[in-house]
Amino acid sequence: MQTKKLALTGAAATCVLALVALPAQAAPAKTVTVTVMGTSDLHGNTLNWDYFKDAAYSDSQGNHVGLAKVSSLVNQIRAERGAERTLLFDSGDTIQGTPLAYYYAKVEPITETGETHPMAQAMNAIGYDAVTLGNHEFNYGLPLLATWIDQMKAPVLGANAVHDRSGLPAYKPFVIKSMKVKGDKPVKVGVLGLTNPGVAIWDKANVEGELRFTDLVESARKWVPVIRSLGADVVVVTAHAGDNGMSSYGGDLPVENASAMVAEQVPGIDAVLFGHAHNEVAQRFVTNKVTGKQVLLTEPGKWGQRLSRLDFQLTKQRGKWVVTGKSSATINTNTVPEDPKIVALLKPQHDTTVGYVNTVVAKSAQQLSAAESPYQDTPILDYIQHVQIETVKRALPDNTLPVLSIAAPFSRSAVFPAGDIRVRDVAGLYVYDNTLMAVKLTGAQIKDYLEYSAKYFNQLAPGDPVDVTKLTNANNTPDYNYDQLAGVSYDLDVAKPAGQRVANLTYDGAPIPADKEFLVAINNYRQSGGGGFPHVTTAPVLYNAQVEIRQALIEYATAQGTIDPAGFAAANWKLTRDGVPLF
Repeated sequence: MQTKKLALTGAAATCVLALVALPAQAAPAKTVTVTVMGTSDLHGNTLNWDYFKDAAYSDSQGNHVGLAKVSSLVNQIRAERGAERTLLFDSGDTIQGTPLAYYYAKVEPITETGETHPMAQAMNAIGYDAVTLGNHEFNYGLPLLATWIDQMKAPVLGANAVHDRSGLPAYKPFVIKSMKVKGDKPVKVGVLGLTNPGVAIWDKANVEGELRFTDLVESARKWVPVIRSLGADVVVVTAHAGDNGMSSYGGDLPVENASAMVAEQVPGIDAVLFGHAHNEVAQRFVTNKVTGKQVLLTEPGKWGQRLSRLDFQLTKQRGKWVVTGKSSATINTNTVPEDPKIVALLKPQHDTTVGYVNTVVAKSAQQLSAAESPYQDTPILDYIQHVQIETVKRALPDNTLPVLSIAAPFSRSAVFPAGDIRVRDVAGLYVYDNTLMAVKLTGAQIKDYLEYSAKYFNQLAPGDPVDVTKLTNANNTPDYNYDQLAGVSYDLDVAKPAGQRVANLTYDGAPIPADKEFLVAINNYRQSGGGGFPHVTTAPVLYNAQVEIRQALIEYATAQGTIDPAGFAAANWKLTRDGVPLF
């Protein structure tokens, strides 16, 4: 019995030794998922409302708009993922774009009343974690921007907006948010905000001598290592810049749409939430040229029509959280009702704006529509031209130069109904917050300008049917970059190639000498280089009283009492094919 017992003990011992000798199985690596939600190009849309139509917003695709819709989606995702595992960012163009935003910038400015801006009210209530400056944040001047930033609970970022003299950041460059993980170290998410260099052109009057706007790639190259050195496990860039690598302007300014360039050229970035282009990009991957790693890009469209959702999977490696997976999607806000909390919060300011836009300013003798304005001379655009010319003439009584005017068809859906004209009708015609200027141009420069504008049309071959749906927007040129000139007469021959289309250019019935000088009413966006039109950025400026064109249209209509095309309409340009009128 004793021997048997010893044998069993030996076998047991051998078995134990064998177990000890086996390699220990590693515990599974700990993983966690964090979610970043993103909006961009909200443009003053809080509720699902179209102030120009005075009705709930709708379009042919069934889209809805506004932060009240966004809020409902954000609430859903926070409930699904856990609020402690989610963040909410925005990529800019927030405080401009609707009559609501205009009202609290210009009619009852928050800088004077002390009232909280509606976009700050809504974004604070929803609980944004960071917001980046867009170019339109600068439209109403630096004091109003500063007031809005002070009202925001979330940090407002703009790493590449620097003080003109010192080169130091004028706004907070980045922020790092800590997300708690039960029983483990928190996940740190760094967000770097980059705005658009085009501000230096588009809002020159507001920023010149105060701010400079540095290159997005160089700025990211400077700040991303800083964010990483402070312990960020995930780095997201929120950039108010499209992703096609192109610019709408020339000159020495940094690239306008540089989001993909940032992703390609700057190591250490996990994702770019971008805006500015108003496109929907659910998910795009770009390979970083330095590390070979994939960088995630997403753009949530415009106006709160979409919410981007970015999911990051992190795994614990050697005591650190490391991103091991990522994906993104865009969610349509028309899938949820408005958040009643946001609707109730914004109701007083919304109702005030509705009252404002429904103020009657004049009567129209007949219905005037802008539907055909991109390809025919229409009285409703002539109204803009007429008011611009009259405003400049009144301001410069000693001027001896002929006064001309430039305007573009901003909205094909604009209509002045017969009868009462309201603020919203005028605002629907002139949808941008531009100011009026006047520059001196020669006859030769005006011809160059018109040739440049006429590239908006596709070339029409002999015998081809005239299809207005295919006639315009050549090479994706937007309607707002097709300028029409009033005060002279001319034809645009679309049978000819771009650059050879202007014919029969006359003033007072006579051909215009190349050196004849004119005073030309023009908006500040165009004069500052928007659209890249020739000559105007260097032309002498003879008038710049910071008069808002939309307000000038409203005040002129109010003073006249009646809008009657008999007093201002003049068919001074037309499209031709080999000299024969198209219409």
